[in-house]
Amino acid sequence: MARGPAPTIVAAPTSTRAMSQLQDLAERVERLLLRHQELQRTNALLEQQLAHATQERDSLRSRLNAARGRIDALLERLPAESSHGNGHGSDA
Repeated sequence: MARGPAPTIVAAPTSTRAMSQLQDLAERVERLLLRHQELQRTNALLEQQLAHATQERDSLRSRLNAARGRIDALLERLPAESSHGNGHGSDA
């Protein structure tokens, strides 16, 4: 059985325009990837700042409540005002 010539594989012609578009797309994807990584780092820093601010807020709130408790205790120790005069009136 005789065979004919081997078929040649013809590659589809790639135009420079198509290659340019692919390069542009690859560059854009690369820029988007870098931007995404920057945003992830920024987000991580913001999460750390938020955690610190939350901790500081909770600490300040605790200190405020403790101060209120001390003020309330001091107010309870003050003598109660009497509704009748004690001889030290201002009508002298």
